[in-house]
Amino acid sequence: MSSLPPSAPAARSWPWRPWRHSDSAVLRSLARSPTVPAALAVLAFLLLAALFAPWLSLQDPFDPSVLELLDAFTPPGQAGASGTRVYPLGADDQGRDVYSAILYGLRKSLGVGFAAVALSLAIGVPLGLLAGYGGGVFDTLVMRVADVQLTFPVLLVALLVFGIARGLLPESLRDDMALYGIVLALGLSEWVPYARTVRAAVMVEKHKDYVLAAQLIGRSRSGILVLHILPNLLAPVLVIATISLALSIVAESTLSYLGVGLPPTEPSLGTLIRVGQGFLFSGEWWILGFPALVLLALALSVNRVGDGLRDALNPRLQ
Repeated sequence: MSSLPPSAPAARSWPWRPWRHSDSAVLRSLARSPTVPAALAVLAFLLLAALFAPWLSLQDPFDPSVLELLDAFTPPGQAGASGTRVYPLGADDQGRDVYSAILYGLRKSLGVGFAAVALSLAIGVPLGLLAGYGGGVFDTLVMRVADVQLTFPVLLVALLVFGIARGLLPESLRDDMALYGIVLALGLSEWVPYARTVRAAVMVEKHKDYVLAAQLIGRSRSGILVLHILPNLLAPVLVIATISLALSIVAESTLSYLGVGLPPTEPSLGTLIRVGQGFLFSGEWWILGFPALVLLALALSVNRVGDGLRDALNPRLQ
């Protein structure tokens, strides 16, 4: 009785294949860390606070009609001179509730961070896939551009892109388009880690049996890249995206602090810190202190979650 030939390697890999058998191990690894659960809790709290800012805030801090100039520089936990409300985190020089301003500024910072990461992913991942799978002149060109960009600091590249984008716009539209300009600047300055990591992983994956089987049955190049190779690269891409989120938030805050980010009418945490810095030595510490603490908590929690994911998804550390 003849035996059946061995079955060929599966030509189609399930998109979430790397996660199906290891999700519980990843969760256990994250839970074992002494700091990752706390970082996740802080990050979830800040995300929810930003999402529900219109309902959690005491006022719309960017509506001049609701501001009380008599309440300017009200210390935390005290009622303003107008007697209209108590300011839990104090009021700034315009009588604006610092607590409400932080909620809306947190929303802006997170929105810019997520949008910049999405743009970096959209640029870096396809370039890395095509460069690693096809090789040749395109691979050389992409990697040399990446090498050149790595020689410049991210903030310098972002300043250059933001300055060019701002210079191309009419003066009347510069403030309205500042949000899109900062997202474009950060996205174009942070695509390199995705491209380099994905390219290196693709050069390993393309020689594996499941890719060769897909080639034998006539799969197109785009089908192999999207349906077979890309799902197996989700773990490193997710780790890079998490860490890049923190870097994007800090970079946006730095640009806004330098006065080249979001306009004062739509401030982020960086803009609030820049405004508060002018009153630090006159005794109104809360205008700077509370936004700076929120930014610090946000950056540290995102970074710690990214480090935890990197450790949990690395089989050598299991």
